[in-house]
Amino acid sequence: MKLALYSVSYAGLWYRGPALTFDEIVKRAAESGYAGLELDGKRPHGNPMDLDADARARMRDTLASEGLELPCVAANNDFSSPIPEHRECQMLMVREQARLAADLGAKTLRLFAAWPGVPLKDGLGTYDLVRGNYYSFERQFPYATRLERWNFVKQCLREVAAFGEEFGITLALQNHAPLTRDWKDTYDLVREVSSPWLKMCLDLPMMVHQDRESVRQAATTVGALQVHSHFGGEYYRGDDGAVLARRLDPEKPLPDYAYFLELMREIGYDGWMSFELCHPLLNDRHEYLGLDYAHEQVRLAREYLQQLLTRAGLRAA
Repeated sequence: MKLALYSVSYAGLWYRGPALTFDEIVKRAAESGYAGLELDGKRPHGNPMDLDADARARMRDTLASEGLELPCVAANNDFSSPIPEHRECQMLMVREQARLAADLGAKTLRLFAAWPGVPLKDGLGTYDLVRGNYYSFERQFPYATRLERWNFVKQCLREVAAFGEEFGITLALQNHAPLTRDWKDTYDLVREVSSPWLKMCLDLPMMVHQDRESVRQAATTVGALQVHSHFGGEYYRGDDGAVLARRLDPEKPLPDYAYFLELMREIGYDGWMSFELCHPLLNDRHEYLGLDYAHEQVRLAREYLQQLLTRAGLRAA
């Protein structure tokens, strides 16, 4: 199993400080012990509009110079709008991201069903503006039923699956809200589209029910459809030197990544686990922390998952 760093971690959204350049992220990932980099297919690092053939060649050279792979590009798409022009723009972007993935040597393009985006507030990212009561998935288009939006997504997935075939890129639908309520909705969409080019990115933190029975059911049902996955959170070093996970939400249990990794081994998954730092980094006074803290989290996260892989009898490449 291989560990990658997701470039959104250094997009300048979650901490006080600048976004790193692509070259800086690659160097940081290599120094922190990661084997690869997952590229966010939007600005500032991976928008296809910004990257001509020369830029893509330089990116490949940078990765090669540090001995890193680029396993995945993230699409950040929303196929759920009832407005055709919205969906067509999204599909066009996904096609260009699939082209970019192929140009950079990636094997996977990660998709959402209905990603709401990350708005900026005072120059920093926040989910509050798209997950609150004032603006939500349900309020976007109150005249559109959930079933209608489900079918919009399904039709778009059928069309972009052809882009996957065109460029030789496997599309991985992530089990992420809002349209897909849990992993089973994501699995159902993949099954209904029924294309060999559309598979799944099953992520443990995105599961509504994380008891062992539910997680086992998810993993064994998805099985060979699993082609990519993520882990997240914040970490600290304990008194004995081991890296421990920090509980961020007192109402939610810590994801049991150790058990998830055991299940991944059981279903034969030997692909990538990407660390994504994708939430505001705040201190005890609810002030944004700086870039140094993000660096620390990137290092500790890799070490944390390596600990779990070792305990599970797995080797991180």
